Amino acid sequence: MPTWGRRTARNIWEAVTHKEHGWKTTHFWGPLANWALVGSAIWDATNHGPEVISIPMTSTMCVYSGLFMRFAYMVQPRNYLLLSCHAFNEMAQMFQLYRGINYKLEKGEKIPITQNEIFSAALAVGAAGAAIKFAPQISAKLSASGLNESLKGFILHPAGPMTIFFWAPTTKWLLSVSNIVDYNRPVDKISTSQQVALAATGLIWSRYSLVITPVNYNLLMVNFVLALTSLYHIGRKIDAMQQETNKPVLQVTAA
Repeated sequence: MPTWGRRTARNIWEAVTHKEHGWKTTHFWGPLANWALVGSAIWDATNHGPEVISIPMTSTMCVYSGLFMRFAYMVQPRNYLLLSCHAFNEMAQMFQLYRGINYKLEKGEKIPITQNEIFSAALAVGAAGAAIKFAPQISAKLSASGLNESLKGFILHPAGPMTIFFWAPTTKWLLSVSNIVDYNRPVDKISTSQQVALAATGLIWSRYSLVITPVNYNLLMVNFVLALTSLYHIGRKIDAMQQETNKPVLQVTAA
């Protein structure tokens, strides 16, 4: 094996077996669970038609992965497994979004996202980017201001709104909201693989949010709710399958 190959293999082995963030820790399994989102998108793209694609959920996934790439780079310990996962997920979800929108247009159906919602989302992302970009200047002014100490403590918290550690989890709340909005979505149009991936991510990340620096209770709550809403949809899917199985079979006898 070439020298660079041995060096790469050694680095991978050291990362996987690292005492503080290797395979025995949530720092490994949390990001690994997120790869299920990528797998779900690829599975749906290759095995299911575009009718199962939820436009609101997939749009949210695109914004979510974009912010979590930055989150993965800034969090301690820095997590390249998580960064690579969200980079792949961004591409997979954008492809699914294209399929879903193209399907709606071909069928003459209304796309379930309005221009106002797109504008609001772009405005929110822009505001978050500005807050993070100018965080040092804003923090300095707030520290010297007479603002209420509790409010000042919230804004200047290591996981507060001046950091990516606030905005990335806050965007993830939209996944839970999208699941709630789809509470009555026909079960045949629910992506089972996507909901299983979201449930697994929610459960594992509930733990991951407590072992990173800074500890992130916003991330804990959003993942707990995401797991619950996804398990609800999985339960609906299983119930529908059982009803289909128990449905009496009509026998036609010859006269």
